[in-house]
Amino acid sequence: MEKIKRSNEFDVVGLLKRVLAEKRTLIKFIIIFALFGIVVALNTPKMYTSQVVLAPEISGGIGMPESLGDIASMVGFDLNSKGSSMDAIYPEIYPDVFASSDFIVKLFNVKVRQDNDSVDKTYYEHLTGDITIPFWEYPRLLLVKMFQKQENPNNCAVNPFRLTKNQDGVYNTIRNNISCQVDKKTNVITISVTDFDKLVAATIADTLQNRLQQYITIYRTQKARTDLKYAQGLFNDTKIQYVKSQQLYASYSDANQDLVLQSFKSKKEELENEMQLRFNIYNQAVQQLQLAKAKVQEKTPAFTIVQGASVPIKSSSMSRSMIVLFYLAFGFVIDSLWVLYFRDVVISYIKIKNKTT
Repeated sequence: MEKIKRSNEFDVVGLLKRVLAEKRTLIKFIIIFALFGIVVALNTPKMYTSQVVLAPEISGGIGMPESLGDIASMVGFDLNSKGSSMDAIYPEIYPDVFASSDFIVKLFNVKVRQDNDSVDKTYYEHLTGDITIPFWEYPRLLLVKMFQKQENPNNCAVNPFRLTKNQDGVYNTIRNNISCQVDKKTNVITISVTDFDKLVAATIADTLQNRLQQYITIYRTQKARTDLKYAQGLFNDTKIQYVKSQQLYASYSDANQDLVLQSFKSKKEELENEMQLRFNIYNQAVQQLQLAKAKVQEKTPAFTIVQGASVPIKSSSMSRSMIVLFYLAFGFVIDSLWVLYFRDVVISYIKIKNKTT
């Protein structure tokens, strides 16, 4: 029984010896794949990633005790800030905001500058003109150029509702290059931007941080800003009415200062009462305006920047040496398959074909 088991075991050491015994074949495969790996490594641009970490303020509401929320989450219910807050935009959907076409298209006109360049250009121009195209993409680009209808450069206004093919390609590139991840336990937001230029990556990361803060601030304060606008208009109207009544009372008093007739005194008292009424209304409008301004400030969310955008030093993509090592390993695998299997199959096929002929 033991002999049968041993005979069925996979002899890895024996197979490895068979592969290493064919030194010439192994060297050929290693050299070919090493050269191919070097070419691929030299034509693959380095990618750099810049990150921003934010800790946003969670909008209020009648909070749920943390322990009770944890117990509810274990049975499939979420009783945390999403449910207790009346907010429609909470941290968990920030990645969806990042992926929206309206948010990404607004990045097209962001001014960027490459690390080794002194010329400012738009992010759209950077992605369409500065990128290094690998040689294996040339056939596909040639076919696209041959069969794709060329766009009129004079009619390329960006319309998020209907993007052109080139604009849609840049949109998808940006969507793949930017990332927004939210820690569900701490609500800490991590914004990542990847680009083949380190300075551009840091610039876009900082821009995304500011754009996200502006987006959330505008949403959270929308109702309060509408109320503030109404209070400001009411304040302006009541102030005008009060100033008019004040001027009318002053001019009437000056013109009839020496008169003692009761009718003139009654008119003066009427104008004074009207001025006082206008003043009371104006005073209430001032208070409402101050309350509206305070409400906007109260609704404005606070973001704590845990880690700001910085220019990365090391590339985040696979190093060129690792690419070459990967192709060396791949060459060794192909050589092993050739020596252990395919070579015998090819030789057997040739022999059978020669016998038949």
